[in-house]
Amino acid sequence: MMNRWHVVKRLLPLLAMMSLLLSACGREDLSTLNPQGPVAEQQFGLMKLSISIMVLVVVVVFAIAIYVLIRFRRRPGDNKIPEQVEGNHKLEIIWTVIPLVLLVILGVPTIQTVFGLAKDYSNDENAIQIKVTSHQYWWEFEYPDFGVKTAQEMIIPSNTIISIEAKTADVIHSFWIPALAGKIDTNPGGNVNRMYFEANKPGVYYGKCAELCGPSHAYMDFKVKAVDEASFKRWVTAMKSPVDMPADPAIAEKFINECLTCHAIGDKGGQLYPNLTGMGDRVAVAGFLMNTDDAKYANEGTVYENLKRWITDPQEVKPGNHMPKVKLTEQEIDAISKYLSEQKLDY
Repeated sequence: MMNRWHVVKRLLPLLAMMSLLLSACGREDLSTLNPQGPVAEQQFGLMKLSISIMVLVVVVVFAIAIYVLIRFRRRPGDNKIPEQVEGNHKLEIIWTVIPLVLLVILGVPTIQTVFGLAKDYSNDENAIQIKVTSHQYWWEFEYPDFGVKTAQEMIIPSNTIISIEAKTADVIHSFWIPALAGKIDTNPGGNVNRMYFEANKPGVYYGKCAELCGPSHAYMDFKVKAVDEASFKRWVTAMKSPVDMPADPAIAEKFINECLTCHAIGDKGGQLYPNLTGMGDRVAVAGFLMNTDDAKYANEGTVYENLKRWITDPQEVKPGNHMPKVKLTEQEIDAISKYLSEQKLDY
């Protein structure tokens, strides 16, 4: 027994250090504890309320337990039978009423918030309507009132209600922007779910798929870019503006034949797979290859480098996705990557 206790004493400091270390993992902008919109703030309020009640109960129970262990411990020479309190109606009423009161304190605001957040803004003229369609492993965002369809990055005006209609093109996924709102499932079979959220200020908010959906589930990220109203209107206009093809006729022909049969850019191409308009402005390529000129991690690089990596072998980057390895030469991959990395929207 003593040997086991010595082992436990040695492990406790290690476990404490690991707890502190792991508690610092993750991103601040992927935390529900850092709400950036009214919906997230209400949900965070419920979390604080429930955690406060839980902490109160734990503290009181432990305090009473410690008090009883000390106050009523058996003392040397004391062989008396302790006072029996079973059947004490007063105590039974107290420990029945207190949980009921705590449930009411938690239940009333929970019901009010849950039903309030279920409000449908799909017919609200002041709300931005966005149809979200999940795919393995990317996100499609359609703005029916503006005639715009894009992918991986949802552009929204700040301080405006965003009404979401969510569905899936294949398996079940889950749409989640931790800093702005709770998650909602995208279900197959025409089962459409709705939600709404709002961003308090301009910024980039990271989103995730919160439902295990296949081998590249962990890479199924997206971004929400909140901008001011004027910038949003300019973005809509820029998305529908004509785009010039690559200057080299051979590269342009290859791009049209190999890329635009599935993808769209500007006013050209198809809409089967992610829209490529404004790739040079994107926060990431393929959802998780972060675009930066100061790469520090394996999933970081310049827009050009990330595009080249993705086009060269999509399956290596994101296993199980539906993009095939396109038959392109090294020079063609370079040229197309450079062309797409220079496609930026002025908004």
